[in-house]
Amino acid sequence: QVRLAESGGGLVQAGGSLRLSCAASGVTFSSYDMGWFRQAPGKEREFVAAIKWSATTTYYADSVKGRFTISRDNAKNTVTLQMNSLNPEDTAVYYCAAKQGPYDSTWHRNYYYWGQGTQVTVSS
Repeated sequence: QVRLAESGGGLVQAGGSLRLSCAASGVTFSSYDMGWFRQAPGKEREFVAAIKWSATTTYYADSVKGRFTISRDNAKNTVTLQMNSLNPEDTAVYYCAAKQGPYDSTWHRNYYYWGQGTQVTVSS
């Protein structure tokens, strides 16, 4: 059974940092590309960052580029999203997701497996 479990969300003041982690089980983690997406109330789910299975390539949404960093540890079956310089617009539920194949890493419908999400709230 495939399971993706996010952790690390919480409440932080603007300008602060959070580190999200996603632990995968039930999959051959090293063969999956991993992505982070977020969804704010009343908004569509949006791409945040992604990393290829080999960790050789990363992708970022323009809104987080330079502030967020995605990384993975295939030995520990985890993917991490380091979020710095947070602002209230980053408030959302953050989801990690897994996919395979040469498909667009920024489109959520290309991902097979999803976690339950973790809430990130940034106060002004």
